[in-house]
Amino acid sequence: MASPFPRILSSVIATFSLSCALSAATPVNPIRLDTVGYLPEAQKLASVDAPCSTFDVIDTATGAVVFTGKASAPVLDRDTGERLAHVDFSAVTKAGEYRVEIPGVGSSAPFQVSNDVYRDPFILVTRAMYLWRCGTAVTTTYEGVTFHQDACHLNDAWTDYINGKHEKLDGTGGWHDAGDYNKYVVNAGVTVGSMLRAWEDFGPRIEKIGLDLPESGGRIPDYLANVKWETDWLFKMQAPDGSVYHKISALNFCPFIMPSQESAPRYFVPWSSEATADFVAMMAEMSRDIRPYDAAYADRCLAAARKSYAFLLAHPAEHHCDQSEFHTGEYATDDAPIRLWAAAELWEATGDKAVLGDLEARIRASKAKVEQHWDWGDVQNLGYFRYALSTRPGRDPALLAEVRKNIVATADRIVATARADGYGRPLGDIYYWGGNGCVARQTMNLETAYRISGDKAFRAAMLDALHYLFGRNVHGRSYVTGLGFEPPMNPHDRRSASDGIIPPWPGYLVGGPNPGPADWHDDERDFRTNEIAINWNSALIYALAAQLPR
Repeated sequence: MASPFPRILSSVIATFSLSCALSAATPVNPIRLDTVGYLPEAQKLASVDAPCSTFDVIDTATGAVVFTGKASAPVLDRDTGERLAHVDFSAVTKAGEYRVEIPGVGSSAPFQVSNDVYRDPFILVTRAMYLWRCGTAVTTTYEGVTFHQDACHLNDAWTDYINGKHEKLDGTGGWHDAGDYNKYVVNAGVTVGSMLRAWEDFGPRIEKIGLDLPESGGRIPDYLANVKWETDWLFKMQAPDGSVYHKISALNFCPFIMPSQESAPRYFVPWSSEATADFVAMMAEMSRDIRPYDAAYADRCLAAARKSYAFLLAHPAEHHCDQSEFHTGEYATDDAPIRLWAAAELWEATGDKAVLGDLEARIRASKAKVEQHWDWGDVQNLGYFRYALSTRPGRDPALLAEVRKNIVATADRIVATARADGYGRPLGDIYYWGGNGCVARQTMNLETAYRISGDKAFRAAMLDALHYLFGRNVHGRSYVTGLGFEPPMNPHDRRSASDGIIPPWPGYLVGGPNPGPADWHDDERDFRTNEIAINWNSALIYALAAQLPR
């Protein structure tokens, strides 16, 4: 279960105990850079935690020195306490593989320079969503290793907690949420929302890329088919009255076993206003995006969204479901931000003036406060972005101007934070559960601000986020399984810990340092820093999609 919010973690923390022997990983390389690579015309910086003056860039294929430069004077990084110098090798623009060498310090990990350097990472991270599928067998082969899970949870799920009857109701399908195998509507919200936002912003680039899915070759593009697996499941979470069940879960987290081995009963959990609002937003957005390929499915999505929106209007009070019998992820939060996003997506799908009125009233009530870092509980940002970039008429010009101004101002703060950080980390000195996912998700703020203002500094900062996640960080390592230099080998993921294969399942972003910059442990027991989750991967998918070749 993935969350940056400590207030909902008590049941999770009580479930696991970590060895006191866990300690921060010791960096093995003082030259820290993006170990996946760089775009040819982009800025290329490495942070160096060692005294240095000059450096060389070496072509690994020929051994030739292709660039020589001077390091900056070291500056104290207040976040980590290190004195970091920076080396700038932006002049290296020719496609190839390189490394940085510093006399008296050593050699960096190798990295690529290429226009499509992020294409294969995008495919890997997006295919990882397919590998999270529940209710079906999945298989992939990566770097010569085959990963497989049998069909699982075909008995989802019992109705005891929603109607007092021990009956089976079809809840099969969907994605496993994180390092566990439960399925949560609320965390699906930001996940589906981020993935569909990537499609809307970068669809022509994404559509060129095949994902080798069971649905490949059909009328629906691979990427949307990948998301449709989740929305197919979401239909099953809608009650006849339009309310939406909060989750499907066992009463407790299962041991580290493969998903097909989990035999504990799983249950529908009663409706919540958070889940219902997320459902409205997801279904309204999907109805728009899939309409050119499957109009009937789009109509079904929109009808479902309207029904749940009507239920929310009839039940304006916040309603959290009773989870007292469950010791799995709660995903309970204020529903106001989610209702705002729901109204934004339904208005964009329909142009309904009444829905626009609801949306604008909610934006005014929220003071149009755009969050600088956010996750599943702060999806009002998705609503603001939708409102700001829509081409539909009828918006209040003054409110629209305020929202756009706040989006740009928040992006300015993100850029300033990245520039002040010794590693270019857009979150700066803020570390919490799932911080890596929020680093990736900030790229959505930055892209939206760029589309409003045209300021190229926003797109440069988007790359800073990727550089940090792929190795320009205090550990000098990639935070994504299967990618870059010394990626995580022991994520908190029940499949990776249970399948008997040494490399973990590939393409997953781990949560990252918490509560300080050095506090990341590549240990499967450390769910606080090394768990994987659909919401974090979806954010990375967006960040990578933005850098795909046009």
